Amino acid sequence: MIIQKKFIISEPKFERELFGNFDENVKLIEETLNIDVILREGNIVLMGEEKNVDSALKLMNELHQTVLNGKSLDKQSISYSLSLLLEGSEQKIKELEDTIVITQKGKAVQPKTLGQKEYINLIKNNDITFGIGPAGTGKTYLAVAMAVKAFKRDEVSRIILTRPAVEAGESLGFLPGDLKDKVDPYLRPLYDALFEMLGPDKFNKYLERGTIEVAPLAFMRGRTLDNAFIILDEAQNTTPEQMKMFLTRLGFGSKAVVTGDITQTDLPDKRKSGLVQATEILKSVEGIGTMILTERDVVRHELVQRIIRAYEKFDKKEEFKKVQKQEKKQDRKYQQYKK
Repeated sequence: MIIQKKFIISEPKFERELFGNFDENVKLIEETLNIDVILREGNIVLMGEEKNVDSALKLMNELHQTVLNGKSLDKQSISYSLSLLLEGSEQKIKELEDTIVITQKGKAVQPKTLGQKEYINLIKNNDITFGIGPAGTGKTYLAVAMAVKAFKRDEVSRIILTRPAVEAGESLGFLPGDLKDKVDPYLRPLYDALFEMLGPDKFNKYLERGTIEVAPLAFMRGRTLDNAFIILDEAQNTTPEQMKMFLTRLGFGSKAVVTGDITQTDLPDKRKSGLVQATEILKSVEGIGTMILTERDVVRHELVQRIIRAYEKFDKKEEFKKVQKQEKKQDRKYQQYKK
């Protein structure tokens, strides 16, 4: 039975946000919930099967509250809200309200998925946190936001950014310029995030004073890092020895976040990643948290999610082929042994 229900708009901005460019947002809602969404006399009319209309009404309430809270709607955020709704978890979206920091342009940096929210909580409650996931999940950006928050609250006295320079073999001498110039290409994502959150003047001032420090991972050896928020990015490219060295640099009053994507390791000779080994060895150690972010936590273009899923599907097929090949090999050996 087809019914219709009206949703009254109290925030004029909501209509524009809901429909999006060329009505792309509302088309997504219509296709997902199998309903019609009509704008009539300044309000929303929902038409379809009763169950679907009720679900759409719940969604409208959640999205409307989001806009009232000063946030913007886009296709990605609506798609995520729809997925939670279909799982019966729509109330959990309210857990994402925490603002970490405000950027120089007045933008609130907040977790956009439940996975990101859990990641933030792990950073709050642990001295060392591993953030593992594909590109676009916000693992590095949110770590930088938490570092800036801790710094602004005087919980730490400096921010240290480091990254293994695998492509240059950790030996950066052939690159032009001073140490900062040599390391810059490897730490650009971290720089960009700090620049956005602190602004150019403060960022450069803190960099000159050494309050913000950047260095390749090799330069961490032999140091003890007290009262610092340390971020090790691209950690999938650390060797087990480098990872152990880094983790044992942690001093009093410090916090470390280690981020990486274990599907994109650039280590030579098929060496085991220090990130993979560390998460295995330290999984039950108190004070250390590990968050595995997935394609559901990707907050870039929706195509990125599809790319990640396609690669995962391909990897599973390749792994299945390897297992089959190994089983056939063992079977041949067994048949030869029987003869």
